[in-house]
Amino acid sequence: MAAPLEFGSTGLLEAAPDAIVAVTADGTIALINAQAERLFGYARSELLGQPIELLVPEAVRAAHPGHRQRYWCDSEPRPMGAGLQLAARRKDGSQFPAEISLSAIDTTHGRLVAAAVRDVSDRVRAEAKFRGLLEAAPDAIVGVDAGGRIVLVNAQTERLFGYGRDELVGQLVEILVPEAKRAMHPARRTQYVSDPQPRPMGEGTELSARRKDGSEFPAEISLSAIDTEHGMLISAAIRDVTQRRASAAAQHQLAAIVQSSHDAIMGKTLDGRITSWNPGAERLYGYTAQEMIGRRVDILLLRAWRATEASVMRRIAGGERVEQFQIERRHKDGRTITVSLSLSPIIDDTGDVVGVASVSRDISERLRAEVKFQGLLEAAPDAIIGVTPDGKIALVNAQAERLFGYRRTELLGQQVEILVPHYARGDHPSYRCGYLADRQPRPMGAGMQLAGLRKDGSQFPADISLSSIKTEDGVLVSAAIRDVTDRARAEAKFRGLLEAAPDAIVGITQDGSITLVNTQAERLFGYTRAELLGQPIEILVPDHARDVHPDRRTRYFAQPVPRPMGAGMALAARRKDGSEFPVEISLSALDTEDGVVVSAAIRDVTDRIEMQAARERLKTQAERERLEAQLHQSQRLESLGQLAGGVAHDFNNLLAVMLNYTTFIAEQITAKAQADPDGEWHEVRNDITQIQRAGERATELTHQLLAFGRREVVRPQVLNLNTVVGEIEPFLRRTIGEHIQLHPQLAAELWPVLADPGQLEQVLVNLAVNARDAMPQGGTLSIGTTNRTLDQNAVTSRTGLNPGRHAELWIADTGTGIPSDVAERVFEPFFTTKPKGEGTGLGLATVYGIIVQAGGHAAITSTLGAGTTITILLPATDQTATPVETPEPPQPGGGGETVLIVEDEEALREVARRILTRNGYHVLTAANGPEAIKIVEHTTHDIHLLLTDVIMPRMLGKELASKVVEQRPTIRVLYMSGYAQPVLASQGTLDPGVILVEKPFSETSLLTRIREVLDTTDS
Repeated sequence: MAAPLEFGSTGLLEAAPDAIVAVTADGTIALINAQAERLFGYARSELLGQPIELLVPEAVRAAHPGHRQRYWCDSEPRPMGAGLQLAARRKDGSQFPAEISLSAIDTTHGRLVAAAVRDVSDRVRAEAKFRGLLEAAPDAIVGVDAGGRIVLVNAQTERLFGYGRDELVGQLVEILVPEAKRAMHPARRTQYVSDPQPRPMGEGTELSARRKDGSEFPAEISLSAIDTEHGMLISAAIRDVTQRRASAAAQHQLAAIVQSSHDAIMGKTLDGRITSWNPGAERLYGYTAQEMIGRRVDILLLRAWRATEASVMRRIAGGERVEQFQIERRHKDGRTITVSLSLSPIIDDTGDVVGVASVSRDISERLRAEVKFQGLLEAAPDAIIGVTPDGKIALVNAQAERLFGYRRTELLGQQVEILVPHYARGDHPSYRCGYLADRQPRPMGAGMQLAGLRKDGSQFPADISLSSIKTEDGVLVSAAIRDVTDRARAEAKFRGLLEAAPDAIVGITQDGSITLVNTQAERLFGYTRAELLGQPIEILVPDHARDVHPDRRTRYFAQPVPRPMGAGMALAARRKDGSEFPVEISLSALDTEDGVVVSAAIRDVTDRIEMQAARERLKTQAERERLEAQLHQSQRLESLGQLAGGVAHDFNNLLAVMLNYTTFIAEQITAKAQADPDGEWHEVRNDITQIQRAGERATELTHQLLAFGRREVVRPQVLNLNTVVGEIEPFLRRTIGEHIQLHPQLAAELWPVLADPGQLEQVLVNLAVNARDAMPQGGTLSIGTTNRTLDQNAVTSRTGLNPGRHAELWIADTGTGIPSDVAERVFEPFFTTKPKGEGTGLGLATVYGIIVQAGGHAAITSTLGAGTTITILLPATDQTATPVETPEPPQPGGGGETVLIVEDEEALREVARRILTRNGYHVLTAANGPEAIKIVEHTTHDIHLLLTDVIMPRMLGKELASKVVEQRPTIRVLYMSGYAQPVLASQGTLDPGVILVEKPFSETSLLTRIREVLDTTDS
């Protein structure tokens, strides 16, 4: 602490610029300096020993001792300008604002409190003046300290931001910054404080501010730094530039409009010097702005119009505006153009005319268009009359003269009511005024019955269309008038036909309203005409269809294609009494003056439907009887097929025994005959040969029976029917003889089928032989092919076929024909019309069986005396043909392999054993499946082949093979049967892995097949 000052140390005290007053603990003045005497007006002697409250204003004198005592208890120095608003009192009673600093001084006489008192009246007056200026400022002023807190705002700030002064002072200035920029603002503020250079308004930075209500506005902000006793103060002047930007945008838009205008817009001084020139002027006059700005307008003026131009300029200088003044001017290229000129004065802020704004438009084309319009007007087929708003006729064409009988001069200037019939003349002005109030175009035929009046007093029905035209002389209503006398007569005739129509006729507009009804519609639906007109058409629609009908109606109006009656739709209608009835409805769209009207002709078809129902019942009954007959025929053929298959099975077993034993005998007799050439063995050998031939013919017969019964093994291939016909054609020609001509008619690009080519050749041969027998005197045999696609209806009457692609084969002859009762049975086995001994009756039955087994259909049509046609349909296939390889025939001899023969016919089993034994095979035999299984179980050496019959008692061959293969997986299996149905697939083909030797087999065929099975390598 500094050494205590003595009262005698007065040099510094007296030199102090501020008044110094020292006070003891009880508030007595103990020391003053000269500046205190001058400031307060007291002499030193008048103050020393007095209470300090003598210098305190009376308003706070009572409270001052308390303030003094508190300071004495905590006598920390208090500098001047510590934020307190203080005042002092002079001897004369006047008060003055003061700043007072306090400090405690330890002296030899005890502690004193020294108060330095400064009169701040000048500063307060300056601050008041500053605050007045601050509050009067047009911009918002915000003072911010170095920490970013608001310390000063003016009234304009409150108005601009919507905050009260007390809501802002002390807040961070970011309260006034938009949220999007608030986070980065402190850094920018700090950067400015580090280099506080003044920043004037409008230096190009796009700024914005935020109001209390959250709204934002564009602003210009100037910044400046002020050094105060409290440190640096940043003053921000903020100006809302919303209106200025809007004004600038408007000016920019106006400039853009001027620049983009098709009209020539120029500015010029009163003496004719051009100051502005837009692109429209460049296009109109041919000069660029660079060429014209600064030049006089005289370059555009024609000599003949200079006086007129001068007169107009005098009017403009007097403040007058000239609108659409027509004048001729000169283009840069020297040609003359006609323009419509509008001129208006340019007035400065004082109201003086300082220039002319000129807008010119090239009306050369318009003048030519007006000439063209006049030509079109005169050539119009309708009478055209133009009427002013007060009803006077201002325009008439030649057709109007012809229609009304007046000359043009007689009509122009007259009231239009001269052409209105007397009965409507009184009301016509009000109609005319009504149209002028809402000048919407009204097309012809807008539903109003109108008429015109000629000069001779005669009237005629008329259609009148109205439209308004804006002209230089104001609005002109154009009326096109058409004499519809002929149409009225036609409509009367149409209405007569409409009423005489036998069907109900109803006309409907696009919104579904009924607009036309004839008498028959009244009778059919029970409504009167008045009850129907204007009603929605759904009033005639049954309840169950009423909701969906508007959508259907809308779709028809969108694409109104005529729909005749009986278009396959089951429709119904509803009468007034709620009853419904079936109908046929034809629809057609009519273009009328009122728009599209759909005409519906409605016919009650109750009686016809009842008749159709009766016919359908009869038709259904006939179809049922036909199908029953077809089913009966199919069942009969199926039964015959099963019978034929069974007979063929047993017969084949007998034939196998007979033919092989005959072969054994033939071998011995042949040997005897060769040993005794002169003996009778040759005759015996001939007899044996006849027996063998008979057996072979019996074998062919059993194959035909199996083919009819669809029990024959087939080997289908992808083939073309044209190829089959082509390959067998030479054989057929030899078969039918030279007295019959063969005509193939084969379609190109025939679809392939999946069938056994050998069986198809048999079909062609059988049919050709039948045709030959039907033409003993000669004739023509035609064989044709074609592609045919069948739908569901087509296959209904063709049993066994499915819808889709088919190849058709037909064979037609010109023979005697077949009666219908005979044609129904031709596919039955053993049925024949030939004399006894000339046919087996199996030819067509075999054809039927082969075609059905191939998934096809065969049909016959015949006419007595005209011939017969057999039509065959086979399903087309998507498979592709693969080349058929002919394998090398195996050597029939055995190699000592062991063969297990399983056959229930003892004689046939013995035949097979003898054939195999004498050809080098080791043979085991069994009469049935169980016996064969025992042999397999008890035989220790290998069994190479199982040769088993397909059909046996107790166990079928297929089951036996399965069981044997389970025990001996390497054994091969060969089936033998004259009736292979149990091992056939659905189409008569062998299942994969199944090999069959067909009965009756010969020694060669059996040995060949066995060798083929044994020599096949497993894949």
